[in-house]
Amino acid sequence: MSGTCNLPVELEYLYNAADRLYVDFARSCGISNCAYWMLYELERAGGEASLRALNVDWGYSKQTMSSALKTMESRGLIELSFEEGSRKSKRASLTDAGRAFVDKNIVPAMRAEERAFFSLNQEERETLMALARRYAEALTREFENMNGSRAEDGRCVNGAKGAASAAGAAEGEGTA
Repeated sequence: MSGTCNLPVELEYLYNAADRLYVDFARSCGISNCAYWMLYELERAGGEASLRALNVDWGYSKQTMSSALKTMESRGLIELSFEEGSRKSKRASLTDAGRAFVDKNIVPAMRAEERAFFSLNQEERETLMALARRYAEALTREFENMNGSRAEDGRCVNGAKGAASAAGAAEGEGTA
């Protein structure tokens, strides 16, 4: 790649390289990428969260989430229960084995993220966050504009949801 960054594809390569780190790390822990992020979110949420919050925060398909949840439940890492007063909405909670797994695997990864982030000085961190947020918002607008013109033929109408979620999450919206 060149010394100047003028192509969005260069940024996509960086995002994909970072994503690959997480996929490989999750695999090394013996879990799927989806399970990793659900356990990550459960840790952030204090050990339990609604399945709705997990879905909104990470945007996995219901089938992918269901498969990861069943696997984690069968391994004794989480328990599923109904939300108070509901016969439909469920919550996931870490079990003792899940807490031990998270403490051994997820928490150290979170600390590594923090160390990497704080290896940047304050100005660099603020610039990184501001630019990432602006890019996510601009990309969301572009996909929304593209989808608006494509909605008539029924193609990719909801394609901007992921980018919009990412922009909101970067600002602290939609978190459990």
